[in-house]
Amino acid sequence: MEWFTAENVIAVFTAGVGVAVSIGVLRYERRVPRRTRIGYRVQMDTPIGSDVSQGRANVRLGLFDETPDMSDATLVLLRIENDGSQSIAGDDYTGRELHGLTVEFTDRMVRGIAVTQPVGAEHLMEHFTPAAGMRHGGQLIRLPRVPLNRNEHFKLLVLLTGGPVGSPIRVVGGIRDGEIRPNTAARPDDKPPLFSRAARFITVALTAGMVTLATMILVVDRTPPPVECARGKLTVVGSTAFEPAVSDLAKLYMEQCEGATVAVDMHGSDAGVRLLGDATASTPGPVVAFSDGPRPNGYPRLRENGQIALVLFSLVVNDGVPVRNLSLENIRKIYRGEIRDWKDLGSPTSIPIRLVSRDADSGTRTALQSRVLGGNEPIPTSSRDCETNDDPAVPVVRCELGSTEEVLRKVARVDGAIGYSELRDGRTPAGLARLSIDGVTPSPDTITGTGYPYWVTEHAYTYDAPPAGSLAARFIAYVTSHDQQALRAHGHVPCSEARAAAMCASGA
Repeated sequence: MEWFTAENVIAVFTAGVGVAVSIGVLRYERRVPRRTRIGYRVQMDTPIGSDVSQGRANVRLGLFDETPDMSDATLVLLRIENDGSQSIAGDDYTGRELHGLTVEFTDRMVRGIAVTQPVGAEHLMEHFTPAAGMRHGGQLIRLPRVPLNRNEHFKLLVLLTGGPVGSPIRVVGGIRDGEIRPNTAARPDDKPPLFSRAARFITVALTAGMVTLATMILVVDRTPPPVECARGKLTVVGSTAFEPAVSDLAKLYMEQCEGATVAVDMHGSDAGVRLLGDATASTPGPVVAFSDGPRPNGYPRLRENGQIALVLFSLVVNDGVPVRNLSLENIRKIYRGEIRDWKDLGSPTSIPIRLVSRDADSGTRTALQSRVLGGNEPIPTSSRDCETNDDPAVPVVRCELGSTEEVLRKVARVDGAIGYSELRDGRTPAGLARLSIDGVTPSPDTITGTGYPYWVTEHAYTYDAPPAGSLAARFIAYVTSHDQQALRAHGHVPCSEARAAAMCASGA
């Protein structure tokens, strides 16, 4: 069943813990208020007689040097408190005698009593009178029926003889709907706990629930599948400049859309448009072509399905070339063969210029010709290895390669080489340097309003209009409407951004 997932199990378990804690608290609150309880604890039991044994040595304290029968005297501080959940009245004591509680000292005789006066509870002292049942004799102390509010207490300081320190001490008696028992109240010099046991349990339980829910929010991917999901297989062809971004988007789409397969096979804008037109004219199939700029003429059945993004390009040179900026006019002279050495452009030494270009199927090359070279073709090809001139009629070395990756690798390896590529993620590959044009450095953040010329609008094409709900239609919708981070990460500016809308609409 779809609901039986890890996150749902965790959610149900967490909710169950919350409900159980709530029920437990309610039951505790309903049960505990009916309980009355008196707790007691010996807070001090110490010898004060003439001869006190401490280890193997005898220590003479001198309190009862002239009272032989007090030589074994001990002093006990006994705390008695209401540690239940409701107040105790005088008639809550159930004994038949006048007194309410009895304190029993095993093996010791009571010689004197002092009742301490609790701060804030001075009214209790009026109950400790013989008329109220306060008396002592032998090993016993009779305590009156002292009313105690919640958490109120009093203390007895008792002088004893006849027995050793540590002899058992008990408080006995009866109390309605309650009990009398030793408690765990803190000693006077103990630091009491900041929270009760119940409060600690509830805090831990709720914290565990909060941590679990936070983990679910942070770790579990709750992004709903995009509405453009469709099943089937789609082939994407076209611009190699746009390939890295499309590959990432295809991967994201397949991860979120079960049953969808998007194969990316891109070998250039013109090659993709031709493949789309030629292959699907006789056998329509699920193919989408991305093109740097508008499609060429001659394919009337191809339909544009959206302007995707501004794709930025830049000129790149071998990093041994000291030049980092070229004017538009000098770039045109280089590609016409009129400037042949970097020394003519500011290099302190002579470095022959070598032109590393894309083939005729490349949208990147088409963009260079239309946007930078004024619509003119560069000089003819003169080299196969991009280093030696095989045609003496051509004044400079110029070669053509089939992909942007090949261009970048060759420019990084050949002295004096100049080429071009899309901006990608803005990082400059090793061995290369990017050139600014007329002092303007290409950047997705500053493309609008700078006059930088080397860019195109990426277009998406299909053969005729794709059927509504088809994988082709929905993948294009995903690329144009989904979170555009994949486009930005590769240096493109989505046409959905207001700052790029006008440039995208120009259709360049």
